[in-house]
Amino acid sequence: MDFKNIEQKVLSLCPFIKEISIEKKDDKLFANIVPNFETLEAANIINIESEIRWYGVELYNLQAEESQKILDYKILREPKNIEDKASEPSDEIYQSLKAFLYKISQKEVTPNSHLELDLGLDSLDYVELFVFLELSYGVDIDEKIFSHIMVAKDLYNYIKMHKTFVKPSIVDWREILNEVKDDKLIFSPIIMFIYKTLLYPLFRLYFRLEVKGVEHIPKTACIIAPTHQSMLDGFLVESTLPYQILKNTFFLAFTQVFGTKLLHPIATYGQTILIDANIDLKDTMQRTALPLKMGKNLVIFPEGARTRNRKLLEFRPFFAMLSSIHNVPIVPVIIDGSFEALPSGKLFPRPKKIKLHYLEPIYPKDMSYDELTQLVKSSIEKNL
Repeated sequence: MDFKNIEQKVLSLCPFIKEISIEKKDDKLFANIVPNFETLEAANIINIESEIRWYGVELYNLQAEESQKILDYKILREPKNIEDKASEPSDEIYQSLKAFLYKISQKEVTPNSHLELDLGLDSLDYVELFVFLELSYGVDIDEKIFSHIMVAKDLYNYIKMHKTFVKPSIVDWREILNEVKDDKLIFSPIIMFIYKTLLYPLFRLYFRLEVKGVEHIPKTACIIAPTHQSMLDGFLVESTLPYQILKNTFFLAFTQVFGTKLLHPIATYGQTILIDANIDLKDTMQRTALPLKMGKNLVIFPEGARTRNRKLLEFRPFFAMLSSIHNVPIVPVIIDGSFEALPSGKLFPRPKKIKLHYLEPIYPKDMSYDELTQLVKSSIEKNL
């Protein structure tokens, strides 16, 4: 197998990859990847792994033969002179920042730690970090600035330069998501009725769509949490919800997909809240909470992305936070068959049978976010 050819193809697809080395591990292709930090910073990207995964590795996999697909990878940082722990600043700013980063990452923090690639921070953590910087040091920071200072020592230096006070504070997600927003949602009950009227009989005929458990959906506000196998999934949920529930339901979707010229009108008048993983994270998360604050429903995919091998991805806890903070139940939903009906990279769906199963609602009670997240995932795994 020509590994060099594969490497060149991936490099040609993704400007955010500087180097890639392919090898075989356990009879599968494995990639070691070094990001191109210059192009990432120029594009203000703060979710590096996601960008490299979807617009490098997975984009290549869509056009590759099965035997030449990259099934696993590791993102590496270029060799650097790792600073000794003794060289860490001892002032209150650095020590409080270090303690906070350890709290949200549970990983050892050094001045040279990259906040995503070494500490594993994600969009939720970034929002919590931005609020911490504002409360603790009076430092207002956005994603554009942050994309250039994602190493602990660089962030520390930025804080030192722009601080107005030093008062290490505690971040409360309840306060963040309950903050009053001067924003309005676009309700489109007639459009939603048209979508459902057109889609449901089409799906029943073409996919032999089978639906169970609709009676489990509460009549009060709730979070509907489906598994995510393909681009069809949101439309499948939309078509199968009873109209009285659908007209009070909003959907969460990525701007990169539904913000395109083709799909943006559908999203705007399809009661969809668009999110971008690299822009206005705090505002977006606050806007996501609006339907629940108004007593409406929210459809959110806990995996945050479509599966590429039919297996469940890791569940992200944001949906559990929303459930707990607004005291609304979560309805897990199993979507089975859409992976075969519309595999990644295909534009036209195949007539494969699809099943939707709405499971019994799960109430947050006094569970932690992690406990609630795991309970929803376990409920889905048990019924798959």
